[in-house]
Amino acid sequence: MFVKYFFRFFGLLAVVFLFIPALVQAAAPAPVFVLNSLDGNVSVIDPLTWKETKRIPTGKEPHHLYLTPDEKSVIVANALSDSLTFIDPRTAEVQRTVLGILDPYQLRFSPDMKWFVTAANRLNHIDIYRWDGKEPTLAKRISTGKTPSHVWIDSKSTTVWSTMQDSDELVAIDLATQAVKWRVKTGPMPADVFGTPDDKTVLVGLTGGEGVEVYDVSGKEGRLIKTIKTGKGAHAFRATGDRRHVFVSNRVANTISKIDYQSFTAVDTFPAPAGPDCMDVSADGRFIMVASRWAKKLTVIDTTSRTVVRQVNVGKSPHGVWTLDHAPRQ
Repeated sequence: MFVKYFFRFFGLLAVVFLFIPALVQAAAPAPVFVLNSLDGNVSVIDPLTWKETKRIPTGKEPHHLYLTPDEKSVIVANALSDSLTFIDPRTAEVQRTVLGILDPYQLRFSPDMKWFVTAANRLNHIDIYRWDGKEPTLAKRISTGKTPSHVWIDSKSTTVWSTMQDSDELVAIDLATQAVKWRVKTGPMPADVFGTPDDKTVLVGLTGGEGVEVYDVSGKEGRLIKTIKTGKGAHAFRATGDRRHVFVSNRVANTISKIDYQSFTAVDTFPAPAGPDCMDVSADGRFIMVASRWAKKLTVIDTTSRTVVRQVNVGKSPHGVWTLDHAPRQ
C-alpha cells in the first residue's frame, strides 16, 4: 500500500513540475517591443526591470509594428526588405518571416482577420490581401495619392481609411470591392488615423501642422467638421482604453495630448521629450510608453503624476511600441 501511494504521490508531483514553467510564463508580464527603424531590429524590454533583454534582427527599414487582432503575433513591417517578421508577443521568439510583401510601411488587419492591408509609403499604393489564417494573398494593388502613410479599418471590416502624406489627402477604400470610395483634401502632412468606436468619425494627425482634423465619415464622402489644436507635429494615436479618450503624440512640440472624442476637444497634455512618435498604454491606463525618436530611448510617462518616470536605451530611430499587456484599443 505504501509503495502504491508513494508512486502516486511522486507521479502527481512530476506533473506539477512539468506545468510550472508554463504557469510562470503565463503569470509573468509580457515584454515591451520597441522597433528600431535605422538599426533594422526590435528591442525587447522587460517591464519589471526596464532593461533591454535582447534585440531581434528583422529586415531593412522596419517602420511599424502591429499586434494581430487575435494577439497571437506581433508583426514587424520591413519596408526595404519587402517582408514581414512575425514575433510571439509573450516569448519574444521569431515565429516566421513572410517574403514578397512590397514596401510594407504601415500595416493593419481587419477586425475579422479576413483582410490584411499595407501602405506602400515609397511606392504610392495600398495593397489589400486576403488572409486565410496563415498566408496573405494579394487581392488588389490600388494606386493612391503621394506617399501613403497610415491606415485604419472600421469595426465592421468594411472600409479602410488611409492618409496620403505628400498629397495631403484622406482616402476611403471599400474592402469588398477593393475600390476607392472617396478622397478629400487634408491639412499638411497627414499621418496617423484613428476611428471612433461608432465608425462615424475619423481623426487625422497633421505632422505638418499643429493639431488633429476630425472628419465625419458617416455619409457618402468624408467631411471635415473640426480641427483640434494639440501641438506642432501631431502624429500618432493610441486609445486610453475608456472608449472616450485617445492620446496623440506631438512630435515637434515634444508633448502628448489627450483628446476627448465625444466633445472633440484636447483635455490634457503630458511632457514627452525628444520627438515622441508611436506609443502604447499599460493595461491599467496609467503609463504611456512612447518612442523618443531623436534620443534612441523608450520613454515611460506616468499620467497620474504627469511626469517622465523612466527612459530605456534602445536603438537608432525608435518608431513603433507594442505590448500584449495593453489598454483596450478604443
